[in-house]
Amino acid sequence: MLVLRARGGARAAGDSRLTGFGALAGGGLAWCEEGEVVDLSGLGDVFARPTLNELLAAGRSAWQGAIAAARSHDGPRVPEREARLRLPFEVADYVDFYSSLEHATNLGRMFRPDQEPLLPNWRWLPVAYHGRAGSVVVSETDVLRPRGQRKSPDEDAPTFGPSRRLDFELELGFVVGVPTQLGEQVPVEAFADHVFGVVLVNDWSARDIQAWEYVPLGPNLGKSFQTSISAWVTPLALLEGACVEAPPQEPPPLPHLAGGRDWGLDLALGVELNGETVSTGNARTLYWTLPQQLAHATSNGAPLRTGDLMASGTISGSEPGSEGSMIELFRGERFLEDGDEVVLRGRAANGVELGEVRGRVLPSHPG
Repeated sequence: MLVLRARGGARAAGDSRLTGFGALAGGGLAWCEEGEVVDLSGLGDVFARPTLNELLAAGRSAWQGAIAAARSHDGPRVPEREARLRLPFEVADYVDFYSSLEHATNLGRMFRPDQEPLLPNWRWLPVAYHGRAGSVVVSETDVLRPRGQRKSPDEDAPTFGPSRRLDFELELGFVVGVPTQLGEQVPVEAFADHVFGVVLVNDWSARDIQAWEYVPLGPNLGKSFQTSISAWVTPLALLEGACVEAPPQEPPPLPHLAGGRDWGLDLALGVELNGETVSTGNARTLYWTLPQQLAHATSNGAPLRTGDLMASGTISGSEPGSEGSMIELFRGERFLEDGDEVVLRGRAANGVELGEVRGRVLPSHPG
């Protein structure tokens, strides 16, 4: 049975192009298409499981069969906005990349104003950090303002307290299905054999905590407090019609990262802050493509696990208003206030919509 929740502003069936698999709060998988959510648990087997993980592990041919089965199943249905959902898959590991040239350049200029914005390694490999799988949450989960050490330039010593520079980051994540063994590398051309689908990602960031801690080992507590993802996973197969040539790379990447340039995604992206659109961009601008990110993540033989989440890093464009974070949009002059609500949206060039990511900022716990 579908578990319902009443929400305002529900769309009529057929108005939405959101398409993908999710996990119902009451158990079992669901399929969303044309504004309706279908309970798939009556199909049994992997469809009756509490999360997508068993389906993820089943492999590419099973994924195609699952899409066909979901589209033909005449199970219980409710409007999209009434379905109550949980985190769609159990997250095994979480890796976040830094693959937008524009974003990396913008932040480099802000964080290192007297140096070259890009570090020497940036054009040679997709830089990343390892996040916290345990703090990945589903859309509509509130974000508690984090506490941590922060030190402004005019302070003699750091202080501990609520972040004063809380930010969102607009990202695209991919979900690993088929695992690998320790020591196995995944070449760029094998990307679609291992990756089930994509989600939108909001990598909430406390810029003041991040700025104080990130040298020399990169971000930690400034990001690990919470990462929000879509409730719906859009199968990779449904996005093949939105693939475009990615931007040129100079210098050419090393042989193990060469290729994958046909996996630029023409995916229009937008960010709403308290109902106002503050950013519009496109994932096709990413310098490092998703296959290159996966190839790099496994290039040292690190194994993939079913349920691994890998995110692109903030996606920013070159035009004003296409930046994927507040620190870029408002040049460090404005950050999230308690009560602010952020919504991320994405729509592929072939019309397929990704599940939104919605979250509201709550005040920090006193301490």
